[in-house]
Amino acid sequence: MKREELVARNLRLSAARHAPSTRQNARRTLLRGLAGLPLPAGPPEARQRILLLRPDHLGDALLTMPAVEALRRQRPQAALHALASPLAARVLERLPSLDKVEAFDFPGFSRRRRGGGPVPWVQALQTAGQLRRHRFSAALMLRPDHWWGAMVAWMAGIPQRVGFATPETASFLTHALPLQREHALKRNLRLVACLTGAGLDECVEYRFPLTAADLEAARSILRQAGVGDGANYVVIHPGTGARLKHWVPERWARIADHLAETQGPGVLFSGSASEHELVRSIMQHTRAPAASLVGKTDIGQLAACYERASLVLGPDSGPLHLAAAVGTATVSLYGPADPVEFGPWGAEERHITLASPIACRPCRVLDWGGDDAAWHPCLRDISVEQVLAAVKQVAVL
Repeated sequence: MKREELVARNLRLSAARHAPSTRQNARRTLLRGLAGLPLPAGPPEARQRILLLRPDHLGDALLTMPAVEALRRQRPQAALHALASPLAARVLERLPSLDKVEAFDFPGFSRRRRGGGPVPWVQALQTAGQLRRHRFSAALMLRPDHWWGAMVAWMAGIPQRVGFATPETASFLTHALPLQREHALKRNLRLVACLTGAGLDECVEYRFPLTAADLEAARSILRQAGVGDGANYVVIHPGTGARLKHWVPERWARIADHLAETQGPGVLFSGSASEHELVRSIMQHTRAPAASLVGKTDIGQLAACYERASLVLGPDSGPLHLAAAVGTATVSLYGPADPVEFGPWGAEERHITLASPIACRPCRVLDWGGDDAAWHPCLRDISVEQVLAAVKQVAVL
């Protein structure tokens, strides 16, 4: 198929994917009707209590950190609570600006099998009842399309509910901001500005807090990988939550060999325990020595390993945001997602994003189901030479 035909095909299919289904339209109608019912707001406490809803993943939580700090600066006396996915909670619980962080398995985001808990509507009623007892004065919906969280905040009678004007959420909000193409970190800051009326906070400090235990554990993990104190090394994190965002394993092997043989740093691979096979498939093609940290670190330990690295490379994923959050340079490969919205935060010369010029991206479709992956070449379009040129441009080795 010619390139132009492929682009036209994929644009047509992605438009169909993003068009609301019959089920989604029915749900939107149901939600709008539900939001029109009279529901008394609960009486807030004298002290302002603000709830932050963060149902999603590692990168999303990291890009929320500046918003939390801005909210604390603008509301120093408020009680700030976060209800977050278990993975996001591991990030947010490190922030002293939050008074309480509760891990919660949100419907649609839990990794557990369906059927292990109440259906979303029953769970919404239960959760709203629990939240109502806390007498929150305001809630921030940090994920724009999270209708379940917006509905629960409404059911809980929270007087101020701030989020974005998406079809599923807008009717439950007291303040619905227009959703625009901007970085997710700025998007989170806009929610805070809307709630407080203090204007957009320009004091952005994007830093993941490391503990002494993180640093000491990282030293031990690195020594076991053959990396001594002061040694120069790079980390490749090839995995991500969607297979369409994976690059070709043999190309990562070529990158690792080139870095080790021509520029001298040690090469490490990182990943979760579920990514052993992916990293093994890369390392079996490498000529130069490389070591694996896969499954050996928690979030804090991984961050500490990244902080000592010269560079972290990988596809669009939470760990690349983690590397940026500890001040390490990154080279990221983007396929269906939009780096304008979700690229690592920081100076462009320190955090380079690579993407195919193919006209059907960013399609924002992370799972094409049974469609042949060969019809979606946006990651494969990125060459080894482009990645090596980006590494040279970062010039940190």
